[in-house]
Amino acid sequence: MIVRQESLTAKMTLKDLPATSPLPTANLVLVFGSVKRFGESKLLSTLKERYPTAQIIGCSTSGEITASGVFDDSLQITAILWEKTVQRVTHAKMSGMQNSFETAAGLAKQLKADSLKAVLVYSDGLNVNGSELLEGFKSVLGEIPIMGGMAGDGFNFSKTIQIFNDTAGDGLVIAVGLYGNHLIAATGVGRGWKPYGPPRKVTKSEKNVVLELDGKPALPLYNLYIGAHSAKGLPGSGLNFPFAIIEEGKRDIEKIRTLLAIDPKTNSLTFAGNVDEGETVRFCQATHDRLVEGAGDAAHLVKDNTNVNQTGLAVCVSCVGRKGVMADLVADEVKLVQQILGNQTAITGFYSYGEFAPRPDTNDSVLHNQTMTIGYLSENLI
Repeated sequence: MIVRQESLTAKMTLKDLPATSPLPTANLVLVFGSVKRFGESKLLSTLKERYPTAQIIGCSTSGEITASGVFDDSLQITAILWEKTVQRVTHAKMSGMQNSFETAAGLAKQLKADSLKAVLVYSDGLNVNGSELLEGFKSVLGEIPIMGGMAGDGFNFSKTIQIFNDTAGDGLVIAVGLYGNHLIAATGVGRGWKPYGPPRKVTKSEKNVVLELDGKPALPLYNLYIGAHSAKGLPGSGLNFPFAIIEEGKRDIEKIRTLLAIDPKTNSLTFAGNVDEGETVRFCQATHDRLVEGAGDAAHLVKDNTNVNQTGLAVCVSCVGRKGVMADLVADEVKLVQQILGNQTAITGFYSYGEFAPRPDTNDSVLHNQTMTIGYLSENLI
C-alpha cells in the first residue's frame, strides 16, 4: 500500500497544486472538502488529470481532518495504490430517504463476494436515513465491517455533495468493496458524552422521528431539558444535546443520536438515525477533555487490534456536534489519534452528519452520531 496526500488551504486554488501528481498510478483517491470547494468548475477534471487510472470518490464536509489538524474550506486529497488488494467501486442515486434500505441492498449485491473483507461507504448527509442504509448493506453482506460516513455541510444543514469520478451532486451513496487476505482493516469508535437526567422511554416514533417520550410530546420535554436559551437556537443548538440510547437492562450507552430537525406543529424531533419505540434514551452533555479522551479510545481500539507499525491510512470520521462543542480546540482530538497511531499512519477524514463503523469489538456495523470513528487500512505484503 502506497499513500500520498495533497492539501489546499482555504486561500489556495487548484492552480496551487504541484505541477506533477505525487502518485499518478493510484487506483483509489479520497477527496474531502467543503460544499464551496466541491462547486469549483475545474475540480473533477483536475483530479482526473492528476490521477488518470484512479476511482475518485469523496464528499463534502463540516470540516476536513488531516495530520496537521482540522480545516474549513480546504481540499484534502489522499491517493492510494493497492499493491495486493482488489477493489470494486460502485454508487447509486437516491430517489428519496425512504429508499435508503433498498439503495444499500442494491449496492451490496454488486459488492458481495467470498473474498470481501471491508466496505467503505460515503453518502449524502441529508437525504439518507443512515440507520436504514446500514441495515440494507447488512441484509446482503452480513457482518462485513463497514466504515465511512454521511457528508456534511458545515453547520448549515442545507445541501451536501458527493463525488464519484466525473459526477458531483447530492443524493449519492458511494461504496467501495475491498477484497483479499492481504488487506488489513480495523475500526475504532470513541464517544466522550455523559448522560444526565432520568431515563425516558420512547413511546411513539416513526423511524428517525420521535413524537413522544414517556407518553408526552417530545419537543416540549426536550426544550425543558436544554433550557430556553438553547431552545431558541434549535435545531443547530441540538448538536450539544444528543440522545443516548441505553442498552436494554443496562446503564451503558449503545449508540448516540444527533438532532437534525424539529417540527413545532407535531412537537417532534428528527434525528440522524432511527430511534425505535420502546427504546430507553437519556440526554447527553460533554466537555472538551472528555471528547478528546473518547477519540483516544477509538485510536487505542485500532492499535490493540492490528499492527500499526507500518504504512497505513486512518480515515477519521467525527461528528459535526463534537466540532461544535470543542470549537477552536477541535484539532486536539485529531492530534491524540495521530500520537497513538504514529507518524507511519497517514490521516485523512472529515466532520460528518453521521458515522459508519462496527460497534466496538464487533463486526456489527451501525450508524453512530457524536462519535469519533476510525477506519484503519493497510496491507500485508508477505
